Amino acid sequence: MPKVLRIINRFNIGGPTYNVAYLSKFLPDDYETLIIGGEPDEGEVDSLHILSDLDLKPQIIPALKRKPNFRDDVKAYLAIRKIIKEFKPDIVHTHAAKAGAIGRLAAIMTRVPIIVHTFHGHVFTGYFSSFKTRIFVLIERWLAKKSSGIVAISDLQRKDLVETYKIVKPNKIRVVELGFDLRKFQENKEEKRTLVRNKFKIDEDEIAIAIVGRLAPIKNHILFMNALRIVQTKATKKIKVFVVGDGLEKENLQQMAASIPQNDAFSIEFTSWIKDISAFNPGMDIFCLSSLNEGTPVSLIEAQAANIPVLSTDVGGVRDVIIENETGFLVASGDVSMFAEKLLVLIENKKIREKMSQNGWTFVRERYDYTTLVTNMDKYYRDLEKLKNEK
Repeated sequence: MPKVLRIINRFNIGGPTYNVAYLSKFLPDDYETLIIGGEPDEGEVDSLHILSDLDLKPQIIPALKRKPNFRDDVKAYLAIRKIIKEFKPDIVHTHAAKAGAIGRLAAIMTRVPIIVHTFHGHVFTGYFSSFKTRIFVLIERWLAKKSSGIVAISDLQRKDLVETYKIVKPNKIRVVELGFDLRKFQENKEEKRTLVRNKFKIDEDEIAIAIVGRLAPIKNHILFMNALRIVQTKATKKIKVFVVGDGLEKENLQQMAASIPQNDAFSIEFTSWIKDISAFNPGMDIFCLSSLNEGTPVSLIEAQAANIPVLSTDVGGVRDVIIENETGFLVASGDVSMFAEKLLVLIENKKIREKMSQNGWTFVRERYDYTTLVTNMDKYYRDLEKLKNEK
């Protein structure tokens, strides 16, 4: 029975948690998996309920934190090394940057037979100074060289890792897209829509717009707010905007929102985190994302799974999860006027919204089901094991 130690940065809402959960639960029965990871950052809500719902019991490592800190990082390394020696995994599979660095180092030093890392996005754009970025690139190149295999979650991300930043050689990386249980977004949609719109007092003739994610600089909600400032002066429809999430930028964004004139025809509401997003999404009419960098943005997949047209900045792996002009619009990062223009098109044109709504579910259902994720990862593990045995 292959034993897999799966290491995640932290248990917060997002693609990595779903990836870890579905792989751990639904890989064939001949796998034994132990999941370990850190706690959510300040302003984030934990995602342990996702694992609990699947009867998975992870082990928490408090020292494994997102931000670099020498003392905590050493503690996390020693804790992971101890777990590896006790669990004796055949495969260590790390997810996201911090877990990937500390977890792979521990796996390398303890001579784990197969070491795999999944890039859920990367930190080479929008996070650090050019000097720090160069350091992280060099570290990732070394870690990739020592890894058995690297997983990219989109074709665009693979291109970034192979061609743009030269992190890994082409023969050592495979694209395995994320997978989700998207059926719940289709269940009782009309009932959910009525409940959400009643709860948030959204009139039938009102356009509900949502943006979901950490209120952090990398998510660039400032662009979204500046676009709303333009929209507020030009829209002919009633609009209610929902900013779903929490984080260090919340106070700043609330001040920005307060500076935009609001009345019965236009309002902005901050909801904090909403755990059951599958119950919330059906109440919305348009879904936005304004990030500076993304891996595979789960919020856009979930929006389309609920038949909601999307509007996003064209960054990272976003282009892989939208059919441009069919399920949503893409706008160059930083282009506030075009973001506002496309948002107005969606607000004012019901036929376009309906067309994109119908296309979205068909697209994500066929591409992002968790069974595809599990099948592809199982095959990759077995290919890596075969390659190791041939050496």
